[in-house]
Amino acid sequence: MPLHIAFRDPAALRARCEVSTVRTTRPEETSHEPGAVVPTGQWRPMADADIRAVTAPRRPLDSTLVEIVQPSYRGGLPLEDLPRSLGDPDAVYLGQALAKPDMITTTENYATGRLLGLHLDNWDKLPYAEKHTGRRRLCLNLGPGTRYIILGNIDAQAVCRAVHPADSTQRYPHTDDYRSYVASGRSIRVFRIRLAPGEGYVAPTEYLLHDGSTEAENHPSAAAFWLGRWPCGILPSLA
Repeated sequence: MPLHIAFRDPAALRARCEVSTVRTTRPEETSHEPGAVVPTGQWRPMADADIRAVTAPRRPLDSTLVEIVQPSYRGGLPLEDLPRSLGDPDAVYLGQALAKPDMITTTENYATGRLLGLHLDNWDKLPYAEKHTGRRRLCLNLGPGTRYIILGNIDAQAVCRAVHPADSTQRYPHTDDYRSYVASGRSIRVFRIRLAPGEGYVAPTEYLLHDGSTEAENHPSAAAFWLGRWPCGILPSLA
């Protein structure tokens, strides 16, 4: 299933979301891993066709949906305890990450010291047939700056089928599949959603190409992350 965003107001979604395409990094771009997938940077407003493309079906599978949310959180409370009031007491706190200002993407491979670019998470280590059933990630922007979540419009199973047509069902979809897909000349649209401090998202980061971004922002942004199973609509929506 492709990118689907749960929203009620198209105008609210359009106001915080832009669209672009991707490319692979060049050898001289040493901040990122070789062949990493990154946005082209040519962001444009959402058109009506983009709104229709990300509209969730009538009976969506919660584990594949993206939601733009505002979790109820008061500064000073333990972040580890937040999920108890947010619909999944078994959610796992993954910790915090600080993004410097003006980062095209934010996630670093600590083994190499380079940025991953847009990627898939793999906390649940799910094979092809189960990749769409993984837990979703909740992110809360702690500020002080604005940040973005960037999401690809084509899911991990579809990319795995395209890159490995002979044995896709025997594989574990991986970030490298997306890199091969883009390097072969195939196109992926990406959607950049703006998140002010106190705002967040719930997204299937095991299933969709994604990463954070602070591109063109002047302030750093810290974010807290959890992994869990939140029913769609249980958190206050911002779109």
